[in-house]
Amino acid sequence: MSKSDYYEVLGVPKGAGEAEIKKAYRNQAMKYHPDRNPDDSGAEEKFKEASEAYQVLSDSQKRSIYDQYGHDGLNGVGHQGFSNFDDIFSSFGDIFSDFFGGGRGSRGRRRDGPQRGRDLAYQLDMTLEEAALGMEREIEFERPVECVYCGGSGAKSADSIRACSSCNGSGQMAFQQGFITYSTTCSSCGGSGREITEHCPECEGQGRRLDKRKMKLKIPAGIDEGGRLRLREEGEGGVKGGPAGDLFVVVSLLPHEYFHRDGDNVITQETISFSQAALGDKVTIRTLYGESKLSVPRGIQSGEVIRLRGEGFPNPGRRSKGDHIVQVLIQTPTDLTSKQEKLFRELAELETNTAKVGGTKKGIVGWLRGLWKAIRAIVRGVRSLPEAS
Repeated sequence: MSKSDYYEVLGVPKGAGEAEIKKAYRNQAMKYHPDRNPDDSGAEEKFKEASEAYQVLSDSQKRSIYDQYGHDGLNGVGHQGFSNFDDIFSSFGDIFSDFFGGGRGSRGRRRDGPQRGRDLAYQLDMTLEEAALGMEREIEFERPVECVYCGGSGAKSADSIRACSSCNGSGQMAFQQGFITYSTTCSSCGGSGREITEHCPECEGQGRRLDKRKMKLKIPAGIDEGGRLRLREEGEGGVKGGPAGDLFVVVSLLPHEYFHRDGDNVITQETISFSQAALGDKVTIRTLYGESKLSVPRGIQSGEVIRLRGEGFPNPGRRSKGDHIVQVLIQTPTDLTSKQEKLFRELAELETNTAKVGGTKKGIVGWLRGLWKAIRAIVRGVRSLPEAS
C-alpha cells in the first residue's frame, strides 16, 4: 500500500517554511491525538501519519531526500541510506526505555542547556580596483538574537510558564502499536515540556528578535573571488546564555568591462594604430592603480603582449604583486585616401621585389633605404587617420 504524500498529510505546500510545517503538525496532532479521540481508531493512524510526516519535513536532510526521491529515498533507494545512529535512537528511544528501564532512550531531543547560535553569511560585492587596493567598508545586517525582555522564554513573565498539559512536562508523546511503544516530540510544546499562557509582548512569544548591526570591515588588498572574512560571534545569537555563531563575509567580485583577473595578474587589451606599431611609441594606459606609460616597441605584431612588472594584484600571503599583461591589437587603416593608397602600393611593390634584389652589399643597402623611405611616407600618410582611442 502506497504512503500518502507528507505535504498533503500536514496540509502544507512544498515550499512551506519550518514555522509553517511546525504549526500544521501541531494542529494535526492536537486534532487526532489518541487521548482526545478514545473511540476513534482512525484518529490514531492519522496521528502516527502526521508524526511521521513531521519527522521527515522538519529535518532538512531527510526533507531534501524526500523531495528528490520520495518515500523510496528514505528507504535507501536512490540514496546511500541513513547511517546516523543518533537519528535512529532519538526517534525510537522509548523502545529501549520500555524494555530496559532507560538505556539509549534517555538521550531524547530536549536541549535545556546553553546552545550556540548558527553561523551566518553575508555577500560583499567589490570591484576589481577595490580588491586590488584593499578598503574599509561598512556593512549593515540583521541577525536573530534572544529577546532581552523575556530572556528567550517567549513568556510575559515567569508566572506565564507552566508544565505542558499534553506531555506533563516531559517534552515527549508516546503511542503504542502492538507491544511496541513509540515516542515522538510533543506537538503542543515542541519538546520544551512547557506551555505559555501569556506571550511576551516584545517578541510575540517567539523568544527571538532581529538585531540590526553595523560594522566596519578592513578588506585586505588582493582578496580574490570567494575570499572569506570571519567575524567571531557576530552571527545568530545563542540560546540560554550560549555563545553567538560567527558571521562569514564572502567576497564576490563584480564583472569589469576593462580588467580581467587571472590569479595575481591582470590582463587588458590596448588597440594602437599602424604607425605606432611600425615606429614604436609611448601610450598612456589605465592600470589598477591609475594611469601609466606603456612603451610599445618598434615593429610589434598584433596579438603580442607587453608585461608591466608588479602592476597586478597583491598576494595577501606574500609581499609581492602580480603583473599587468597588455595584449596589443593593431588597428588596420580603412577608407584610405588616394595618396595613402598610392604609398601602400609602393610599399607592396618594394616588398614584392625583395627576391629580385642582388646579393651585393650595395644592392641590399639600396633596397633597404628605398623600403624605409616608403614606410616613412606611408606612416606620414596614415597618421592623418583618426587614432584608436
